[in-house]
Amino acid sequence: MKTILLLTFKSLRNRKFTVGLTVLSIALSVALLLGVERIRTESRSSFTNTISGTDLVVGARSGPVQLLLYSVFRIGYATNNISWQSYQEIAALPSVSWTIPISLGDSHKGYRVMGTSAEYFTHFRYGSRQELRFSDGKPFADLYEAVLGAEVARKLGYAKDSSLVIAHGAGDVSFIEHADKPFTVVGILAPTGTPVDRTVHVSLEAIEAIHIDWRNDSPMTGISISADQARRVNLTPRAITAFLVKLDSPIATFKVQRLINQYRGEPLTAILPGVALQQLWELIGIAEKALIAVSAFVVVVGLLGMSTALMTSLNERRREMAILRSLGARPIHVFSLIIGEAILVTGAGIVCGIALLYGLLIAAQPMLAGRFGLSIAISFFSTYELVLMGVVLLAGVAAGIVPAWKIYRYSLSDGMTIKT
Repeated sequence: MKTILLLTFKSLRNRKFTVGLTVLSIALSVALLLGVERIRTESRSSFTNTISGTDLVVGARSGPVQLLLYSVFRIGYATNNISWQSYQEIAALPSVSWTIPISLGDSHKGYRVMGTSAEYFTHFRYGSRQELRFSDGKPFADLYEAVLGAEVARKLGYAKDSSLVIAHGAGDVSFIEHADKPFTVVGILAPTGTPVDRTVHVSLEAIEAIHIDWRNDSPMTGISISADQARRVNLTPRAITAFLVKLDSPIATFKVQRLINQYRGEPLTAILPGVALQQLWELIGIAEKALIAVSAFVVVVGLLGMSTALMTSLNERRREMAILRSLGARPIHVFSLIIGEAILVTGAGIVCGIALLYGLLIAAQPMLAGRFGLSIAISFFSTYELVLMGVVLLAGVAAGIVPAWKIYRYSLSDGMTIKT
């Protein structure tokens, strides 16, 4: 066995350029296969951990997935707002434990601004019912105070007592700013790995104050209300974007959901976050399967390349194998030599693919978190990923069987004969 292994290593070393290219192709395909699987599972985990401990999410009449995306994940836009009166009536229901109102529509340097109440910092939960914590400062108390998510503070270089100006609109670039009403940072939240990290939090009254001299998404002509004047005006919100609901008992969930969906005051939609997430997975499931299929085909192509390289080298190596046979090697030894090469090349490809994958994940972590809000954990492989690597290794062995069988059948006389 040691002799076969030694011969296998030497044989591969003598063809190091071809072997190196084959290992590289397998490594790239394995990195792609495992990378797609890692991003798929981590993205699901990241989305699932965004909100917990909330029974219902309520917004204007729309699809469940759309409502979930804009209210929880800050992706997309609301079809309409909810009147403050409707919110108060639903919040006053006997079975409602607490509610968190949400007002969206403004931004700061590409980050969403969310108007909410003080209950947000008390009741909101993420992950395994984890509370929001402050790395510095405290919740907002004054009209023009803001609390920043961890990523906002880190990327924009803000600290406690920094000043910022909110821009109108939720786009990455805004040409209209509420510069007459600047905000002071009073708190910075600890990292959560959720959209909270990419959100600027202010009070609902602050959202009303910066828009008090606006109508129909534009400043009112000839009217300007200063920051101090706005303090003396009734800033009770006229409308909000959505709100989160926690009920006293899970038994009441479907009853309250039906009541909200049939609410006579205005068309509303109440969704269960978990059910809406499941619908989201069903929507993107086809794309996930397509990506996995493409990466699997890439692995197959890489292994076929290895098989082709072994096949094309057989004619050149017939004399080599014949000499081994003449020195006492049995056909099974020759067969084992080719299979051993396939195993070593595939194994080296898998190892290099793993190294490449971890390198890419480490490099891409900040970009994925910043642009897409995906927190990709650098952790050990799951059972399924280990199974995938085992399947790739077995496929590599299978790819080496055909050339190994051909060399096995070559006779000693055939190997010593020069064919013209």
